[in-house]
Amino acid sequence: MSRFRYSRYIPDPAADLDLDDLIDQLRDYFLHSGFDDPSGWRPEGMPSLLQMLAQALADHPLVPEPWRDELASYARDPVRFQLSREVREFLERLLQRLLAEGYLAPADTGEAEAAGSVGESREVRIEFRLTDRSLDLLGFRTLRKLLGAVGRASYGLHDADDLATGVQTDASSRPYEFGDTLNLDAAATLLNAVKREGLGVPIPLEYGDLMVHQTPRACSCATVLMLDCSHSMILYGEDRFTPAKSVALALAHLIRVQFPGDSLEVVLFHDSAERVPLQKLPAVQVGPYHTNTREGLRLARHLLLGQRREMRQIVMITDGKPSALTLPDGRIYRNAWGLDPMILEQTFEEVALCRRAGILINTFMLARDYHLVQFVKRVAQISRGKAYFTSVFNLADFILLDFMKKRSTTVH
Repeated sequence: MSRFRYSRYIPDPAADLDLDDLIDQLRDYFLHSGFDDPSGWRPEGMPSLLQMLAQALADHPLVPEPWRDELASYARDPVRFQLSREVREFLERLLQRLLAEGYLAPADTGEAEAAGSVGESREVRIEFRLTDRSLDLLGFRTLRKLLGAVGRASYGLHDADDLATGVQTDASSRPYEFGDTLNLDAAATLLNAVKREGLGVPIPLEYGDLMVHQTPRACSCATVLMLDCSHSMILYGEDRFTPAKSVALALAHLIRVQFPGDSLEVVLFHDSAERVPLQKLPAVQVGPYHTNTREGLRLARHLLLGQRREMRQIVMITDGKPSALTLPDGRIYRNAWGLDPMILEQTFEEVALCRRAGILINTFMLARDYHLVQFVKRVAQISRGKAYFTSVFNLADFILLDFMKKRSTTVH
């Protein structure tokens, strides 16, 4: 006779915790946008990963209650309050699970600035980076909060101005032409035959009788997301760059799931401009830079001209006036005082070049200074794009909903 021995189940928080929720709780840590000034100043001291894990788990229901106070104290002051051996082992097991299940990966030597510190010991320092799985998760969570569940889609779902033949029947039918989708309008086709031959059986059909349904034509779109990473993006007690990075991740997830025929590039503009792979975007930080809007637009235009898409657009997120310019000899001209006429003139010239190339510019301004508003309105006027004057709280709503709906109105 078989014998079974039952023992009391002892929960293991390190094994039972939902890692998706944990990564989402640590979003601000992973997307931190501060910078190290040469003088050693930093807007907010960057904590270690263990400290952030302790803060996220200090009130988690799966964590034993005696551990919660210890984790909360450690999160507030890791120097004064040391973790007990069992709690530290719990955090380390949780970290090993994050690594084993592909949420984190060891950082390359050249990516030390993109890595977070696991421990605080100077002798043992483990660096990490976010994996594609975590990036996709953060983008999905942002998208789900804003738009809810996304529906099915096929390649190229942006509405265009003209019509095409298709399956939907929300437009009038027209005579069939070679190459059209053979979605016949049976009633109109038979009516043409009756008008030609009269009512009778059978009804003789000819090629010219064929009528097909029309539907709004859908096309693919190439997008360049321009992010301002100048110094002002973290000044005045407000971090504006972290929400912008979060929007970029959500937009990338939206394109991958809802618009698989589209493309997305990310361009950072500061004293100059550079293209950044999406995988490295979370590690990007603002710096003591000016705002070279013209160089960012120039790089975005060249990237878009290399894309074979029917629609091309630039989504620019900024909070400051253009204050830098790349001169023909490669030197950077800077002027942070007021709106420099030379910088403005060349910036507007680049906007006009984008318009002639068929590139739409949608600007999302995170400030409401009168002169900046006039600058953004002028950019929208030249490019025939849209100007949004928003804040970090509704930035994602405006960008993602605009991308989905593609409306032609301007929001002031």
